[in-house]
Amino acid sequence: MDIRFKSRLITLILTSSFLIFIGGCDRNTTQTKPSAAVAEVTATQPPKPQPYTKEAELVAIGDIMMHGAQIKSGYNPTTKTYNYDNFFTEVKGILSSGNWIVGNLETTLSGPETGYTGYPLFNAPDTLADAIKKAGFNIISTTNNHSLDRGEKGILKTLENVKKRGLITVGTAASLTEADKIVIVEKNNISMAILGYSYGTNGIPIPKGKNYLVSLIDPKKITQDITKARQAGVDIVTVILHFGLEYQRQPNAEQKALVKQLVDAGADIILGSHPHVVQPYQIIEQTGKSGKPKKAVVIYSMGNFISNQREKYRDLGVIFKVNILKHFPDETIEIKTVKAIPTWVHRYSQGGKYQFRVLPIEQVLKSRKDPLLSPSDYQQLEIDLKNMNRHLNSFSSSSEL
Repeated sequence: MDIRFKSRLITLILTSSFLIFIGGCDRNTTQTKPSAAVAEVTATQPPKPQPYTKEAELVAIGDIMMHGAQIKSGYNPTTKTYNYDNFFTEVKGILSSGNWIVGNLETTLSGPETGYTGYPLFNAPDTLADAIKKAGFNIISTTNNHSLDRGEKGILKTLENVKKRGLITVGTAASLTEADKIVIVEKNNISMAILGYSYGTNGIPIPKGKNYLVSLIDPKKITQDITKARQAGVDIVTVILHFGLEYQRQPNAEQKALVKQLVDAGADIILGSHPHVVQPYQIIEQTGKSGKPKKAVVIYSMGNFISNQREKYRDLGVIFKVNILKHFPDETIEIKTVKAIPTWVHRYSQGGKYQFRVLPIEQVLKSRKDPLLSPSDYQQLEIDLKNMNRHLNSFSSSSEL
């Protein structure tokens, strides 16, 4: 056999064998099908998360005032100290059952240097903050018409004294950076933004260039703050408003217009104070941006929580409770229940001076075992409770203000 022909034949055989080998490998690779077990795993969907619900409660009250007689009530001449724990003993259980417990501090706590005084320029001992803390409060609004009663120094000292007790403040600030920050407090996986504003400061001017000291009511600014809170992803937006007319038991047109604007802007809860008497609350039904029903809760004034005002209706207040649910895994928010608990400021004489305490009216009437109350007190409280419940609910739920 010719050597050249033999060489070409061997090359052809080797090449053919190689191609058959490669082709066989390729067929085995591309045509291999997954086993039944693999196919079954691929088709199985991950299990859906089990739904569950978290719950938290907002508890709010109106004005914590400190008139002259109240300041004296807590003074111990032996130790030369002040103590106001007894103000809130009877309501501590109701307050501390909440998660966000909010009050309006309508006095400065700016120290003894300028003296302790009641109306018209308030300044109380900082031990009032101890009593507030012990009662269960964790959030305090410091913006109202008395915020500047001791000037800029009074605001700064009040903030210092309140924060020193571990209380969160809203409405006044020590710096522009602090004022621009949205206060967000999370409880039980539910986040709440809390904003606070006042109609004014009794004509006392805010120091020039320091508008951050007191947050004043400005609908445009409040709307911007609500938007900022929503962009931060909060579940609930609560707005505290010190507004309205003193001693008027119904909200005026200006209050209603502002509330409508803020609810439309995304506020969920509005807590009003300043009139020193209780005004009704309202649940507003709306359609949210998602097209689903949405509730907003408004109480126009929670009245005096503690004060020395004794005129008709001014010794009455309310503990306002809003129950909030967060449903998982879709993380939808539901305002479940709203409850208003009428309170009365009991002023009585002991040790040659007046003493003060806040009483939950319904609870007191059920027990009727308070040694400091007379039959006529109980009789009046029965009248007050009936009138207050009717008054608080005088606004029906509606879609419009």
